[in-house]
Amino acid sequence: MRGLKKIVGLLAIGVAFIGVISATGEMEVGESTSIRIGVSKIVTHPALDAIEKGMVDYLDEQGFTISYDSQSANGDISTAASIAQKFKADKVDLAVGIGTPVAQALANVFTETPVVFGGITDPLEAGLVPTYEPNDGNVGGVSDKNPVFDQIKLFSELTGAKTIGIVFTSGEANGVQLKDLVESATKELGLQFVSAGVSNSAEVKSAILSIANRIDGLYVGTDNTVVSAISSLSEVCASAGIPLFTADPTSAEGLDYFMVWGFNYYKHGRKTGEAVAQVLKNEKTAGELGTIFITDPADFELWFNLEVAKRLGITIPKQYLDSAAVLYTGN
Repeated sequence: MRGLKKIVGLLAIGVAFIGVISATGEMEVGESTSIRIGVSKIVTHPALDAIEKGMVDYLDEQGFTISYDSQSANGDISTAASIAQKFKADKVDLAVGIGTPVAQALANVFTETPVVFGGITDPLEAGLVPTYEPNDGNVGGVSDKNPVFDQIKLFSELTGAKTIGIVFTSGEANGVQLKDLVESATKELGLQFVSAGVSNSAEVKSAILSIANRIDGLYVGTDNTVVSAISSLSEVCASAGIPLFTADPTSAEGLDYFMVWGFNYYKHGRKTGEAVAQVLKNEKTAGELGTIFITDPADFELWFNLEVAKRLGITIPKQYLDSAAVLYTGN
């Protein structure tokens, strides 16, 4: 898997940018020390690490001199709140929330300082923004909402699965929203739906074991707590002969998945970096960013594990094989 090296502060040489927050929440760029950005992630796992790395790489390429304070809440909402308070005490110039609970914590603490989010399914439902459109608030960013209906439809067609299962984080808005999207898709497609809720990653394995004998396929979306324990899901699915679908290519390497279809999260991070850059350059306030939905097919990847397909007796039509970014053969 692709890991993220620890981000350290870059020292400014000569003339550098600094963000100073005005009364309107805009960045005033002038000559001084480096810009201070606080980055809060709900957990550490490859997808969220890739978002952070993509953002940092993009901003570095744009010539900004930035000192980062990168923190992980380790899946704990109270820790997310403490990180937000730390950033406030440190007077960061801009805060980035990667994952719904940490973005919510930042938005609760900062009323003028810009807050940019990434890796969030539905910021409106999560109460982060008043509308998806540009607005006069101080929060905006990039959504990773997947085409869940199309994903479930293709997964079911290829595998013949009639009952789709999902493990979701019951205490996170993102996890509940994802569960609701999958349930709605299965209902519309005439499929059965089974779910199991967890409160932390340690419960993921017992959750999948509790529903394994009632499902024909398992869908894993962009639920950060669940994805952080995705190896447990892979292990149980492989043992039970259940096709595994994941919407996170970044976390799929080394798993016994059947199919992957989702965002390239490094590219998602670069788009988050673009949003941050617009705020730093005073091109837009964070609120004026609105919610940026990614729809370009080039930002999605389709993978198939041919070894697992053969083991499960599943034939994948040539049209899908030809369009796949990765065909894993096990060799």
